[in-house]
Amino acid sequence: MTPFDDPKVAAAYDALPKDTRDGALILRELIFDTAASLPHAQPLQEALRWGQPAYIAPKGSTVRLGSHKAASFALFVHCQSRLMGDFTSAFPGEDRLDGNRAILFDNPDQIDPTRHGWLIARALTYHL
Repeated sequence: MTPFDDPKVAAAYDALPKDTRDGALILRELIFDTAASLPHAQPLQEALRWGQPAYIAPKGSTVRLGSHKAASFALFVHCQSRLMGDFTSAFPGEDRLDGNRAILFDNPDQIDPTRHGWLIARALTYHL
């Protein structure tokens, strides 16, 4: 697991319910793994935004992780970007979504490194 640089981010994960935390931590690793393969996504910053762990690349759009009222956990992207529209065009009907803002997960087995890594890569390089 990638170590936490910011104790506030670590505390935010610790405060999540276990099911939410387990899934969010898997997505966190996918974000770091994806960013490591993208020179333009460096340096990747991990911080809190709206009280949730957030990942920001120099020329990217913020990716957030956390709980959701309709799911155990979610991967959030900027709702006014074209990220979710591009994602649903590339992978129609593959995921449960909350409009243009989030992919909803009920368990970690639903995380697909290829499909969800694609969205993460697009977000981390959105402004290139």
